[in-house]
Amino acid sequence: MSGELNITLTSNFKAKPQSDAKLGFGTLFTDHMFVMDYEDGKGWHSPRIEPYGKFCIEPANMTLHYGQAIFEGMKAYRTVDGKVKVFRPRDYLSRMNRSAERLCIPKIDVEFVRGALMKLLSLEKDWVPASEGTSLYIRPFIVAMDPFIGVRPSKTYRFFIILSPVGAYYPEGFKPVKIWVENKYVRAVKGGTGTAKTAGNYAASILAAEEAKAHGYTQVLWLDGVERRYIEEVGTMNIFFKIDDTVITPALEGSILGGMTRDSVLRLTREWGLRVSEQPLTIEEVYEAHDKGTLQEIFGTGTAAVISPVSALNWKGNIITVNNGDAGETSLKLYDEITGIQYGRCADIFDWMEEVE
Repeated sequence: MSGELNITLTSNFKAKPQSDAKLGFGTLFTDHMFVMDYEDGKGWHSPRIEPYGKFCIEPANMTLHYGQAIFEGMKAYRTVDGKVKVFRPRDYLSRMNRSAERLCIPKIDVEFVRGALMKLLSLEKDWVPASEGTSLYIRPFIVAMDPFIGVRPSKTYRFFIILSPVGAYYPEGFKPVKIWVENKYVRAVKGGTGTAKTAGNYAASILAAEEAKAHGYTQVLWLDGVERRYIEEVGTMNIFFKIDDTVITPALEGSILGGMTRDSVLRLTREWGLRVSEQPLTIEEVYEAHDKGTLQEIFGTGTAAVISPVSALNWKGNIITVNNGDAGETSLKLYDEITGIQYGRCADIFDWMEEVE
């Protein structure tokens, strides 16, 4: 890492939303962004905060042709006492380095980038909405910059952090969603890129998500790519099952993204003394538990929704309803606790929140 952090302020400030109720997700961006470049032999250099805007790439840009790109997603919140705090920034940036390693992208200096992020957030504090459920979404990402037609790692990269004020994920309240169990397509296999937060994983999931939506389902539940039996994750979330008073989630064995909210849920449930297991789990076992009456809850976990309770599963046309279609007590408690920590209503016993000065 070379160079001091340079800051160039915009001369054309954007009008901020007059109402948090009008915020969507990922459509509005703040005045400034963080940018940093990489070159072989020079490393990461020229870190800067500058006005948010377009940047030029050549038609032969390697990201456009070969998808060498990674990203992260985290959030900053305005707490009940008016402070601005970020949820687990070091952990998210450390995960970005794990994705970088898998995609042959040079790793970032986590502490330097965290400091630059906090400076960017300090400049953009007024963009952080204050209403319950709203936040400032933080999107760090790295793209290859070489103009080259040929499959190899790029020799140049650009790293960005952009910010977007976002509305409540549940504009109509905390309600369960219906999930389509995907039986035709696969998301990842062990040894692939399923453990990395890379653009291609999401592109490959779009068709299945669109087909699920056409059938009236909100998300896709992916099964393993070999036997098509073992549960992996939902399209944008990790997945949990409460069966016979045990909270179960698939183990991270090389094809599942290790979510920060997943990790937060595991730490909280263990802190509460619940029985918790990270283990292989088949879709047949879930349906058998439902038939026996021991399937108590299903819920997803992710940065955007935090906790997303599941009301129903559809696997090969066999539909089961979970907890009478209502959110379960564990998912409700977890949602209240994690959002309580994020907004400053609950004690932050794990020191997950970092204040922006």
